[in-house]
Amino acid sequence: MFSKILVPLDGSTFSETVLPHANALAQATGAQVILLRVIPTPIHNLVFANSSMPLEPNPEYDARTIAEGYLQRTRAEYFTGADNVQAEVSGGATADVILEFAAGQDVDLIAMTTHGRSGISRVMLGSVAEEIMQRSHLPVLLVRPA
Repeated sequence: MFSKILVPLDGSTFSETVLPHANALAQATGAQVILLRVIPTPIHNLVFANSSMPLEPNPEYDARTIAEGYLQRTRAEYFTGADNVQAEVSGGATADVILEFAAGQDVDLIAMTTHGRSGISRVMLGSVAEEIMQRSHLPVLLVRPA
């Protein structure tokens, strides 16, 4: 049924509420789980892209390092002993990266958490989950925490 399940996470405990569902599906179907943390393109990279001012990397605050550590901790907590869980970090526009990654990795299902916003808050804050639902040609499992 499913051979690869993509689980985008934003680093919050809220987004992690999908993990027990993804784990259960993976165990039932033998699917591989890919945990994906997208680092949104920082505004300062856009502002200083053509500047001669160097942006010094700082490992303590390096977004990629922090994201990789987060995914490894999440993997250990939710997928103990599972060999079929991969952790990936990418950067860019969140929905675009998720959809491109899913297509490039032959994913069968995207499983993620939604805030379930409506009205003005959805208009103001947007919804990555809604954008994924509208643009994806793949099945999408959305979990809304109680």
